[in-house]
Amino acid sequence: MKEIFKKVLPLSMIVALRFFGLFIVLSVLSQYALGMPGGTATLAGMAVGGYALTQALLQVPYGVLSDKIGRKKTLLIGLLIFAAGSAVCAMSSNIYMLLFGRFLQGAGAIGSVVTAMIADHVREDQRAHAMAVMGMTIAMSFAAAMIIGPIVGGFYSVSALFWLTAVLAVAALAILFTAVPEPPSIVHSYSEEEAKIKHVFRDKDLVRMYITFLFHSSTMAIAFFIIPVVMKQHFGLGAEAYWKVYLPAVFFGIIAMGPAAVFGEKYNKGKEVFLASIAFVAAAFALMGWATSLFWFGVGATFFFIGFNMFEPLLQSFVSKFAKVHQKGAALGVANTFAYVGIFLGGAIGGYAYEHFGRGGVAILVLTVTFVWVLWIIGMRSPGVRDNLFLPFEHYDKDKMDALKRLNGITDFYLNETEAIIVVKFDHDLLDEDTIRGVLLKR
Repeated sequence: MKEIFKKVLPLSMIVALRFFGLFIVLSVLSQYALGMPGGTATLAGMAVGGYALTQALLQVPYGVLSDKIGRKKTLLIGLLIFAAGSAVCAMSSNIYMLLFGRFLQGAGAIGSVVTAMIADHVREDQRAHAMAVMGMTIAMSFAAAMIIGPIVGGFYSVSALFWLTAVLAVAALAILFTAVPEPPSIVHSYSEEEAKIKHVFRDKDLVRMYITFLFHSSTMAIAFFIIPVVMKQHFGLGAEAYWKVYLPAVFFGIIAMGPAAVFGEKYNKGKEVFLASIAFVAAAFALMGWATSLFWFGVGATFFFIGFNMFEPLLQSFVSKFAKVHQKGAALGVANTFAYVGIFLGGAIGGYAYEHFGRGGVAILVLTVTFVWVLWIIGMRSPGVRDNLFLPFEHYDKDKMDALKRLNGITDFYLNETEAIIVVKFDHDLLDEDTIRGVLLKR
C-alpha cells in the first residue's frame, strides 16, 4: 500500500488541485452568474456547466494524444489552458465573457489523462487501492472547496476564487515535473487497426459505463445549479452562510465513499452500489424540489452528496478494468466525454427547467432521469467477471503470447517490461487460469 501511495499521490494531488479550482466556484456560481449583466437562469446554468462542453469535445483527443506523445506532455498542455481560462473568468464583466472563460477552462481536459497515468503505474489487482487514494484526495479537495468557496466568495468576490484557481493550476504543473515518476514501459501486440477509437465502443460493458457517466454528471450539474439558487431565493441565505448546508452534506458524502468502494470492489457488488446511489439521488431531488423548510432542503442536499459520492470510487476504476491496455487513455477519454456532456446538458437544461417550471419542475426532470437510469443499470455486468493473471518472465514465455488470441474468454494481454511480467485479463465465466498458464508456461 505504501508503494501505491507513493506512485499515486502526486498524480492525485494534480487532480485534486484542478478539481478544487472547479469545485470552489460551483458552490456560488449560479447565483453570481444570475446577477451579472445579461444573466438569466438558463445562461447561469450554462455557466455552471459551460466548461463541460469543451471538456466533452476534447476528452477523447487528449486521451488519444496521451497514448501517442506521452501523458506528461499532454498534462502540461491541459493545465496551461486551464489556467488561462481561469484568468479570463476572473476578469469577466458580463455573462458572455464568463461563459467564454468557462469554455476555455474546459479546454484543459486532462481528467482522463491523469486516470490513465494512474492505471499505467498500478497493477490492476491493486487499482482499487490506487483509486481510493485518488478518491480520498479529490474528496478532501471537494470538502474544502464547498466550505471555502462560499466564505471567500461571500466576503471577497467570485473573481478572487477564479484567480485562486489559476494559481492552483500552476502549482499542479510544479508537482507534475518534480514529483510524478515516468510510467512503466508497456508493450502490447495490437495492430494499428485494433487501436482505433471505434474499438472502445465494441465492448458492451464499456458502453454501459459511458451512459452511466452521462446520467451521473448531469444530475451533479443540476444539483449545483439549484442548491445555491434555492438557498438564496427561497430561504434567504447569503453566500457566506451556504456552508451550513454544504458542511453536513459533504461530511456524510465522504463517509459514504468508503463502504461504496468496499462493496463495489472487494465484494463485487458494483451494481447494487449503483442502484442504492440512484435511490439517494432520487430522494434528494424530491426533497430539494418540494421542501418547505431549510432543514428538509438540507437533508435533500445531504442525500444528493451521499448518492453522488457513492459512485465516485467505482466509475473510473470500472472503465479502466474493462478497457484494453492500449485503449485506456481513449476509453477514459470517451467516458469523461459522456460525463462532461452530461454536465453541460444538466446545467443548461436544469437552468431552463428552473426558469420556466420552478424547482418542482427540476425535481420531476431528475426523477424521470433516475427511472431511466435504474433500467440501464439493471443490465450491467460487474468487472469482477474479468480476472487478471500476472506471470513473471522467469517462468512464462512471452513469445507464446500470440496463442492467447485463439482462446475464447481472453479480453486483453500485454507485457510490463519494467516489472518483467506478462499481464493477462480474462473472463472467468469462459476460461480458467490453468489453461492460460499451460499455454504460456516455459517447457
